[in-house]
Amino acid sequence: MDWLQQLINGLAQGSIYALIALGYTMVYGVLRFINFAHSDVLMLGAFAAFFLAPVVGTILPPQSYLGAFIIVIVSAAICAAIGILIERLAYRPLRNRPKLTVLITAIGVSLLIEFTCQHNAVFGARTRPFPRLIPEHNFHLGNIVIANHDVLVPIVTAALLALLWLVVQRTKIGMAMRAVAFNPQAAALMGVNINRVISFTFGLGSALAAIAGILYAMRAPGIEPLMGIQPGLRAFIAAVLGGIGNLPGAALGGLLLGLLETFAGGIPGISNYRDGIAFAILIFILLFRPAGLLGEVKTEKV
Repeated sequence: MDWLQQLINGLAQGSIYALIALGYTMVYGVLRFINFAHSDVLMLGAFAAFFLAPVVGTILPPQSYLGAFIIVIVSAAICAAIGILIERLAYRPLRNRPKLTVLITAIGVSLLIEFTCQHNAVFGARTRPFPRLIPEHNFHLGNIVIANHDVLVPIVTAALLALLWLVVQRTKIGMAMRAVAFNPQAAALMGVNINRVISFTFGLGSALAAIAGILYAMRAPGIEPLMGIQPGLRAFIAAVLGGIGNLPGAALGGLLLGLLETFAGGIPGISNYRDGIAFAILIFILLFRPAGLLGEVKTEKV
């Protein structure tokens, strides 16, 4: 029955990767570049919840689902504003520059956030225990132990993926996002406000990163300013694995990567190479299927 326990753990971990990967793939789908500061917005979301929890706890009973919902919504709104601000100040002035310039800027923004937050006047470099947002319960099925947050994480991810799909496919702003992703020049000629669409995309992706950061912090031993690096890298690999720019592909890639890592961690002799497995998958995908599992190969005309 160990495999079933590993399956449950892998689904919970993979759901978090999937949620982070959705933010990566949304920005890439519209702008065709990787926002490496996305993983740091995840960290900011966890810290927003960390500081909001005591405030909400004075109004509502501690460890309540309503309080946790309010904390998540406010944290997502804060990070959405931060994502829009990053796009406005760092990326918009470089929109017509070469993609390499924007990529280097994204790395610079990521490093700026990380090292600024490590300063004692901000968050400090020490690890802080993350507060319990919801009551913790364990369900026992024989030798299998299922924590309630292990059930909550996949449910939240599935609900957000469905909501995101509805936004992209069934709303005017979603139609505008698809138009900008397909041909920004033609979309602008048809009256689409490019700046508004891109800001909305960054805000929505950053809100997803904040929710993912809170879910990740609930399973982690603590939070600190560099906590977003490892899950961010894995989510990027998950996005490439599923097909970057493809929303279902990002979710599938995250789940597969979470399952592979979890099962590999339970095999003696291989558990020490969990980090290497993720990057080996990235190399394998780039060599044999660069478009990812669900991505489409597009021929570029010269």
